[in-house]
Amino acid sequence: MLLAYVSDERYVALADVALEFIAANGRSWEARSRASGSVHVELPAGDFKVVLQKAGFGSKISRITLPAEEPIQFRLLSDCLLGYAWPKYVRSGEESEFRVHSVEPYKLELWRYGWQPEFVRGLGWHDEHGPRAVMQVTPDGDYTQTGVKWNSVGYVSATHRQYVKAPERSGLYYFRASTASGRRFSFPWIVAPAKPSSSIAVLASTINWNAYNAFGGRSNYINADALPSTPIVNSRTELPRYQRAEFGTWGYSEYAPLSFERPEPYNDIAFEEEITDPLEGRQSCHLAPAEWRLFGWLECEGFPYDLYVEQQLDDGTLDLSKYRVLMISVHPEYWTRKMYDRVKQWVFNEGGRLMYLGGNGLNCEVELCADGVMLVRNGAITSLSPSGMGGAESRFAMRHESEANLLGVVFTEAGVMTSAPYRAIDPDHWVFEGTGLKHGEIFGAKCLHQRCPGGASGHETDKVSPSSPKNVHVLAKGMNVNEGGAEMVVFDTTSGGAVFSAGSISYPASLPVDENISRITMNVLRRFLA
Repeated sequence: MLLAYVSDERYVALADVALEFIAANGRSWEARSRASGSVHVELPAGDFKVVLQKAGFGSKISRITLPAEEPIQFRLLSDCLLGYAWPKYVRSGEESEFRVHSVEPYKLELWRYGWQPEFVRGLGWHDEHGPRAVMQVTPDGDYTQTGVKWNSVGYVSATHRQYVKAPERSGLYYFRASTASGRRFSFPWIVAPAKPSSSIAVLASTINWNAYNAFGGRSNYINADALPSTPIVNSRTELPRYQRAEFGTWGYSEYAPLSFERPEPYNDIAFEEEITDPLEGRQSCHLAPAEWRLFGWLECEGFPYDLYVEQQLDDGTLDLSKYRVLMISVHPEYWTRKMYDRVKQWVFNEGGRLMYLGGNGLNCEVELCADGVMLVRNGAITSLSPSGMGGAESRFAMRHESEANLLGVVFTEAGVMTSAPYRAIDPDHWVFEGTGLKHGEIFGAKCLHQRCPGGASGHETDKVSPSSPKNVHVLAKGMNVNEGGAEMVVFDTTSGGAVFSAGSISYPASLPVDENISRITMNVLRRFLA
């Protein structure tokens, strides 16, 4: 009979896994997984200990009770180097636990990522007396919903717990893990200030990082609604994303939760990478590695800032009343309604100044749950065009209002996955002071973004819409094909607040290398701080 499936951390089917089922009376049965990962064996009802073995993967002992309503989903973890901090963000002086998976001893260091990576301190070599004793065990089933819960199996002694106290200085930190055999992996840790220390608050787009994190087999893009009933053998022939053009990603009424408590392989930064190096790879161009380009640029230009995560805006840890400027960047696509309403109140009624240095931002509502998971409210849509969303300008507009009301711009599909420089439309505006640009001249040609190379207006771009404030002023427009260039805009509010929007995911990747993009951003920041 079909009893179970076996898959890895990507929910890819594993063939030829050896399984031994041991009953309470000591009797045992042997089976091997087939090409589909399926396990067929005749077993009586009762409780069983299940031993799983496969070369290149961590051996595991699971416990099951039969009969089961559905085939059991056994999960194995490959022999790799991975890790994450939990919590993934803290305030200065608070502690997080580092949770690392390694099949050999590893060394751990803490670094801070400003203009240059800065060594903070060594955290020693980690190993235990038993064989492969620092290897983690993932739960069976769909742990994209529950979290991987590393350091919970076999970490019973207080001496086994691995806590690190957050440094006093706010910022983006990375743990760097390495082994003698040459494996390397780095993972981010956000340290917010114990109390405000600057006039500038910067927000890391941690909700977006989680939306794109496919560890465990699901993200908001792959198996967005739920894990399929069987592991994947061939993505292109099985996943709806590739097989159903109209409903491949978000054609569902409900979506299973996504846990934050998972490693984030897409946020890994190579140890030797510098801030002026190109952003290589499909994902690093719009996640933490790209946001580092903004954080480092701020420090290089002498602008002190306090770094927070989006969850801290939602829960009130980030008190906007203590800040003059809020900066969001790169790809803050997923926000809670509470975050949106608070920032809008601050800008329109309290004189707050918002700098939006990204693209496709605030496009979809999420709900944050107390158990460390989030629910994404995509809705049942066919595309991100108004025709695919029942006439709405965005997924956020489907449930609340268009983000153009706050940002001045909203994402459209025109120009998607292309990049180009901007063209100046109003070079006499104070935003362009010191650039020497004239009407029609281009700027922003230099850009580190390599997924869609070509300039600072790119990857995904935002434009003015009917929902934009009436006094929104277009300063420049990207030269992307099909009139798909980002519209750089600014507008003021009657309370003394203001908003500047770059409208492009690629924009921060130009900050360290393009003189005009850097000067424009400095002009806005100085004006907003005045």
